[in-house]
Amino acid sequence: MAVGNLPFPELPPLSGVRLGTAMAGIKKPGRRDMVLIELPETATVAGVFTRNAFCAAPVVVAKQHLEQCASSGLAPRYWLINTGNANAGTGEAGLQDAYASCAAVAEQAGVEQAQALPFSTGVIGEPLPMARLLAGLPGAFDTLAGSSQAWQQAGEGILTTDTRAKGATVTVDIGDQQVTINGITKGSGMIKPNMATMLGFVVTDAAIEQSLLATLLRETVDRSFNCITVDSDTSTNDACMLAATGTGARIESDEHITVFRNALQRVMTELAQAIIRDGEGATKFVTLQVNEASTRQEALDVAFTVAHSPLVKTALYASDANWGRILAAVGRAPVEAFDVSRVVIDLGDVRLVENGGRAGSYTEAAGSAVMAEEEITIRINLGRGDESATVWTSDLSHDYVSINADYRS
Repeated sequence: MAVGNLPFPELPPLSGVRLGTAMAGIKKPGRRDMVLIELPETATVAGVFTRNAFCAAPVVVAKQHLEQCASSGLAPRYWLINTGNANAGTGEAGLQDAYASCAAVAEQAGVEQAQALPFSTGVIGEPLPMARLLAGLPGAFDTLAGSSQAWQQAGEGILTTDTRAKGATVTVDIGDQQVTINGITKGSGMIKPNMATMLGFVVTDAAIEQSLLATLLRETVDRSFNCITVDSDTSTNDACMLAATGTGARIESDEHITVFRNALQRVMTELAQAIIRDGEGATKFVTLQVNEASTRQEALDVAFTVAHSPLVKTALYASDANWGRILAAVGRAPVEAFDVSRVVIDLGDVRLVENGGRAGSYTEAAGSAVMAEEEITIRINLGRGDESATVWTSDLSHDYVSINADYRS
């Protein structure tokens, strides 16, 4: 189940970038569950990772290898992704498996071990089936290609409980050259990132110095993947990677940085929203806009309090215009000296709350009509300042419970 019809877009080839997939049978046979992404020697790479204290072994190793490449002047060349097993909660053995995965990639590619970065997603607490992973690796190398089809197959190869592959692409003019940004992501449940997305891989053909690349990644992730939630659970394996191949226009001037940042934000936002549209059991795509806050963090706190409320989410699923649940969630948000008489809440174009209570113009029929829609916007004006924030979430359905009750079977 997913909201809206979002076919996988045609992602154009990027010079020096190739993607390969394999069916390694890591959890289930007969499906792509291994992806290899190859970057050119000219690439710069940045990443952001989960802040979960029980971060997975591949997160630890990927961060180490990024630091080693930076200190030695090497370029990260390969991203190896497996699904079906998170390699999280696996202790020292899990770390050694992550290192061994990178060593196998490095040996076959003829690069240093630190130039390979591992990523995993799937069941937590089970040993990574290394024999199957290593046996599948040659197939991933054999299928390396830069085509649009390769991008789509890679998008399919990183899925777990997702119902569809998720991709985005934007091309913009930088001076007299065109710059393209391609991205794929996965995520459906255990979604409340605290740094990045579940797994996201974005590549551009621009030339960008590494420190600027890292800054752009953090800025755009903060207003995309860090603004989504399905179930308020932060994964042990979240990672979002951004690579600039260096084969195209150089991004240096303020003007070019602004154009590129806006394009990157579009890609990141499309990918983040695609996760919510494909949230586990989702039937609604919900936009929460909080305005007139004293700080952006205050706006986010209010938005996430509403987005995480099981009562609000089940009312959304039932198309029940029980607006009191929204009011109650706003009221318990961590806001100091809250003057509720200033709060205005709108459901689509229907005014729900003003002057501390139900709006005089509100009717149950009007509220129910908005709640029955697939895409719903809830606007909350706090009357406290000029800051704002937008968060995207989904409803909470019977299917969400069923999917997660059956996840390990």
